[in-house]
Amino acid sequence: MKISKVLSFFTPKERKFYPMFEESAENLVKGATLLNKYFLVSDASEKEKILIAIKDHEHLGDNITHKLYNELNKTFITPFDREDIYKLTGKLDDVMDLINGFGQKVRNHPPKKEPKSFLELSELILQAAQQIRIAIYELKNIKVPKKITDACIRINEIENQADDLYYQAIAELFEVEKDAIELIKVKAMLSSLEKATDSAEDVSDVIKAIIVKTT
Repeated sequence: MKISKVLSFFTPKERKFYPMFEESAENLVKGATLLNKYFLVSDASEKEKILIAIKDHEHLGDNITHKLYNELNKTFITPFDREDIYKLTGKLDDVMDLINGFGQKVRNHPPKKEPKSFLELSELILQAAQQIRIAIYELKNIKVPKKITDACIRINEIENQADDLYYQAIAELFEVEKDAIELIKVKAMLSSLEKATDSAEDVSDVIKAIIVKTT
């Protein structure tokens, strides 16, 4: 068998990973958009619909993750290290899980009042998800990594902003909230939002490691 035929046999399998990564990134952006929208509407029924939709996207994210893992297990040649594909897949799923985790907390134990920091953190999560999408779509062009690198830098900046906002929000919460149960609820929700930006940075770190190994 000619070497060209051998390569043509493997290449389609290798390219399958990019659309699945892109599907995962698109799903993440949709979930982050819904999270941000949740704080921009006041109607209770609309908020409930948004939380249900976020849960649906979390399930879709799980399905994409399983599909990626299954493809990884049966593919001989991959576009980059198998371990990095595994890590990137898992880290993308983690961000969506944390967005949904917040949604479940606020659905089951709604706070008496939504602090402004919820909205501000959701905006940062959305920005980070959008930068992840940019980086993921550019993986096909990893030999020219400037756009990926720029997106990763921006994700790191967003995570730093989220850290500052989180600690400020926690300080204000302990200063003004006298109801211990309410304090615990809001603190847990703030933690979920902040951890989502941490996980976004984890995605960035995996992508940066892939660049180092590939270029």
